[in-house]
Amino acid sequence: MTTGAREELFSAPEDDGVVMTRWEHFLAERDLRALASVRNPVGSSWRRCIGADVDHRRDRAPPPVPGDEFESIRQSCLELIDAGAPVMASARHFLQETGTVMVLADPAGLILNLEGDTSLRGATENIHLVPGANWSEFTCGTNAIGTAIETGKPIQIHSNEHFCEGIKQWSCSAAVIRDPCDGSIIGAVDVSGLRKSYSRHSMALVVATAARIENRLAQIEMDIRYRLLERSMDRLAAGSTDAVVVFDRHGRAIKANTDVVAMLRDLGAAREDAAAGLAAMNFDWRRDAPRPSRLRPWFRQEWLTPVHDGAERLGAVMIVPGHHARHAKPRRPASEETRSVSAFGRIVGHDPALADTVERARRVAASVAPVLLLGESGVGKEVFARSVHDASKVASGPFVALNCGGLSRDLLTSELFGYAEGSFTGARKGGMRGKIEAADGGTLFLDEIGEMPLDLQPLFLRVLEEREVCRIGETQARKVDFRLVSATNRDLRKEVEAGRFRLDLYYRVSVVGITVPALRDRRSDIPELAEHFVRQLAEKHGTPPVGIAPAVIDRLMHYDWPGNIRELRNVIESMLLTATGPELGLRDLPPDITARVADCLGGGMQSPAGLSAIERAERDALLAMIRACRGNLTATARRAGLAKSTVYAKIRKFGLDGALTGSRS
Repeated sequence: MTTGAREELFSAPEDDGVVMTRWEHFLAERDLRALASVRNPVGSSWRRCIGADVDHRRDRAPPPVPGDEFESIRQSCLELIDAGAPVMASARHFLQETGTVMVLADPAGLILNLEGDTSLRGATENIHLVPGANWSEFTCGTNAIGTAIETGKPIQIHSNEHFCEGIKQWSCSAAVIRDPCDGSIIGAVDVSGLRKSYSRHSMALVVATAARIENRLAQIEMDIRYRLLERSMDRLAAGSTDAVVVFDRHGRAIKANTDVVAMLRDLGAAREDAAAGLAAMNFDWRRDAPRPSRLRPWFRQEWLTPVHDGAERLGAVMIVPGHHARHAKPRRPASEETRSVSAFGRIVGHDPALADTVERARRVAASVAPVLLLGESGVGKEVFARSVHDASKVASGPFVALNCGGLSRDLLTSELFGYAEGSFTGARKGGMRGKIEAADGGTLFLDEIGEMPLDLQPLFLRVLEEREVCRIGETQARKVDFRLVSATNRDLRKEVEAGRFRLDLYYRVSVVGITVPALRDRRSDIPELAEHFVRQLAEKHGTPPVGIAPAVIDRLMHYDWPGNIRELRNVIESMLLTATGPELGLRDLPPDITARVADCLGGGMQSPAGLSAIERAERDALLAMIRACRGNLTATARRAGLAKSTVYAKIRKFGLDGALTGSRS
């Protein structure tokens, strides 16, 4: 990320006086040279405001839309509101006494929800920063909500950077929320406060919040798609002579049983027109019947059948009769070897410890045996689970994930087994399919399986043994067939000994155990992972990638990474969003990491001079084991396969005495 690119994201409060002078000059003279010392996105926004005849004297947004109209708008944005609800609820608490509020807006800039510091209520009401008010750029001039939606990029607008003079006492940061399927802008999240509340960190907050909402939207969409495919599988049967395409509720093609584009070309459609038509039909639902917004010459309405789950729209199936599809050629499935190589390609790193784990997982993927992934939190167990699925014989089926930790017993039961309509208060009309049913024909990934309540374990064991499941409130069993992959950061053998995990279930889920190494045990991968995350996150935030100073890589290599890869990714993202130079330097490292590394390097653990490369590697490995065992030398010796006296000798040889602070040996 270049300095210029970073300046486009962040405001500079110290330039507030200069910005005011340039604003006055620009309004008086309409002279574009007045924008030379104003940030590019701000200057561009001012020009758009002039072109749209926005009144620079405005001191507030227009009044909120009437109640009926607002309710209609909210109904059209229900999924966005539902996905943002837990985030907005938490904002009520973590923004208290910060002098800021969090805003959720629709793609037109109309505020759907607002939470935060209640002491700011009078100020927000004065400028109509309230639900139902429109804060688009062409309504309220340059502001974070409207300008973020207009540009599609995160932005801070501080004080005099606002176009309308009555809003210049505010400071705000906003990021857009995108549809997880097609990337279109479906809303925005904003943090606003009076100018004294300015903070660069509010930018990182809105970007992270938008990402959380997008992830929740993606989970909702995948659940709907799983149910859609489940209800369409009989029409996609391999023996059918018809050409079948499954569309989601928006009209996007997600599954086909043949090369439908080739078939439509036989019907006279141009290749580009056929491909575009199938990629996005853009359904207009009238009387619950989907109708493409743009009718193409080759399309027949009678080919299209809606798919519902109770009263909920899931999508539609287009069936072109077999005599039209006679020339279509079925797609050739990838070979198992090719599928396996591509499936594990998402795992970054070449450390021998990781390579051994990947190879073991690759061999296991071809079987149907249950897999238990072991490792600390944040090591990437779900990435391994997805890779095992993608390299398996059920790769064409769904991959359904459920975290058994952090859910109440009742919620986990309904998520796992599903429920019938009316089985309890608040149950969804038509009931709900559980994750076990959703995984039929694919892979069920249960993360943190060690936290499954003890009284729930025999019910799940029965599913594994009988290959059938009953929803809550039903007595009729439904047949299921899925590949089970589980993960835990607990020692399940000890959990069995403690009576917290059933022995019979343990043997069922751990036919093959794979231990994913901690990041500190594969330190040679840290530079590659750091560069990978810089590229990935720069693309995500729409900024150019940057370099990483060698000194930073050195510090990252010496840090313990208790949060593993997840922590490394978060650190890189934080550095990327708040750095001020053309590369990530030492000044950009979070203070807690700098302090911990300094303690490590300066606390009696410097590497003695004269060590060979092999000895340095042995020293690093021993240090990692000491830390993993929290200074317990008995456990360290057992893990290293050495006598305790030998471990003491190596500690003295390698200067690792500082690692024994707080030893429990």
